[in-house]
Amino acid sequence: MTDSPDKSCPYKTPHEAAVYLRSATSTLAKQRLNGTGPVFCRLGRSIRYRTTDLDQFMESKLQRSTFEKVQS
Repeated sequence: MTDSPDKSCPYKTPHEAAVYLRSATSTLAKQRLNGTGPVFCRLGRSIRYRTTDLDQFMESKLQRSTFEKVQS
C-alpha cells in the first residue's frame, strides 16, 4: 500500500483518510471514540470515510484567528 491515497476512490480506509488529512490514524480512532471527528461508515469491522465527508469536516474546522473558541 502506498502513502498517497487513490483520489479516484470516494471511500478511504482510516490509514488513507489520515494521509489525506495529514493526520495520524490514532487521532482518527480517538475522534471516532469521542464522536468529534469526521463521519464514517462501519462495514462489519472495517471503517471507511467518504472523501466528501473528510472535506466537509476540514471546512467545519476553519478559523480566522487563534483567539476563536475551539469547537470539537
